[in-house]
Amino acid sequence: MPKAKTPRTTKAKAPKNVLQMPEVPGFESEIRTRAYELYAERGYANGNADDDWLRAEREVLSRHGKNAQSA
Repeated sequence: MPKAKTPRTTKAKAPKNVLQMPEVPGFESEIRTRAYELYAERGYANGNADDDWLRAEREVLSRHGKNAQSA
């Protein structure tokens, strides 16, 4: 006797969204955006994420009149 076929359910497809940064209070969102801009300026070459982040942090904090130690 053949097995009864169970109905197939289709999986919902993952939405094809552009990467969106979550809103973060304080300067982190601004630093994150600037770090990504630096990454883009370097031609999206991997391997310098820490340097990009630190440079972005310095730029953002200096723009807001704060140094890295007080953050």
